[in-house]
Amino acid sequence: MLCLGVLADASRYRMAGAKRLCEAPQGSLPSWWKSVGDSVAGVADWEFRPASVADVEGVAELRAVVLRSDLERLGRYDEQRVRQRLRDGFAPEHTWMIEVGGASAGCVALRPAKGAYWLEHFYLEPGLQGKGIGSAVLGRLLERCDREEAAVRLNVLQGSSARRLYERHGFIVEAEDEVDVFMVRDPAASEENQRQTR
Repeated sequence: MLCLGVLADASRYRMAGAKRLCEAPQGSLPSWWKSVGDSVAGVADWEFRPASVADVEGVAELRAVVLRSDLERLGRYDEQRVRQRLRDGFAPEHTWMIEVGGASAGCVALRPAKGAYWLEHFYLEPGLQGKGIGSAVLGRLLERCDREEAAVRLNVLQGSSARRLYERHGFIVEAEDEVDVFMVRDPAASEENQRQTR
């Protein structure tokens, strides 16, 4: 999920240790990720680095900051639970940290599932939201999934502005409940969906 609300609590994320850590050897990245980070017209340079167990607390804090307003609106914000759910589901082997200018800026996970990927834990530091970085990251991830002819699934909180981002990139609603909207993007339909939203 990429939540685009601006929150004032970003300093907690920085204090939780979200800083550039030792990079994993290039061999730990799938070959199709090695050329991922680059500049897109008008968008800051960004790059991925593999996540490690040491990133979990910084990502948990970022998640709490980014999701707070949507969870409060839904009556579901719990300061401990929002962090613990990330800790419980954090899989560094499927997670990449997003760096802008060499500094930690966010994260994204792409978990393999049968015939698809689940896009999870897509968070971007609030001060960098709305600058095209999230769209550039998502676009590059989807290009790679399209090459594998793999569908991509995700869930986003009801009422989140992130839903518009996903719709612009070809995701459609598969199901929803009072809290979540479940979306899917089929690679065969992706070009048509993107043409319709332009």
